[in-house]
Amino acid sequence: MKTLDRLLLGCGLLIPVWLLMGVTLTAASYPGFSHLHQAMSQLGAVGAPTQGWSALLNNFPLGGLFALFAWGLARRWRQSNWARLSALLVLVHALGSIGTGWFACDQGCAPAQPSFSQQMHNLSGLLMFLSLTLASLLWSWLGKRVAGSASLAWWSLACTVLAIVSVILMAQAAHSGEWFGLYQRLNYGVSVIWIAILALYSLRSTRRNPLRMAII
Repeated sequence: MKTLDRLLLGCGLLIPVWLLMGVTLTAASYPGFSHLHQAMSQLGAVGAPTQGWSALLNNFPLGGLFALFAWGLARRWRQSNWARLSALLVLVHALGSIGTGWFACDQGCAPAQPSFSQQMHNLSGLLMFLSLTLASLLWSWLGKRVAGSASLAWWSLACTVLAIVSVILMAQAAHSGEWFGLYQRLNYGVSVIWIAILALYSLRSTRRNPLRMAII
């Protein structure tokens, strides 16, 4: 495997570390911020004490890391059209991450009459969820067929189910006003850890059968 491929795939390992570091550091500058009840988007919301630099530390760099990993994923599994589709989904997620940072949510992130920026923020967030959830679902099928790992396939399926369950809990928490932050972090945490595990498997130098991969 070429050095470039290793560097690109290594970005997937860095994503959960960067997310944890960025959100922790940003929240530390937001007096009274609650990781249990508040959305991560509130760190960059209009009027937030960290509005000016939250996206610069979190959304934009993470978007770049996701895009680089998507490139590496497409290169690593170039013989499989379905694997390249999963890389495209990861790229869509990267664009969604940048979109959520570019379009700040309104104060509180849940206004009765959302602004255009809030609407675009919500759309970007929806793209983030759908793209990565679909990618993990795809790898629940590709894990065994492309990477030769049943454990990767089952792990991807488990992460897909957890992502769906946690987003349902997020919707319920949005109405009750409690524990939204906890469920959101569970939702995204599972997704970025899935990315890191996929990166590890992709970095393996096990040689695959090109003919078999070409028809998948």
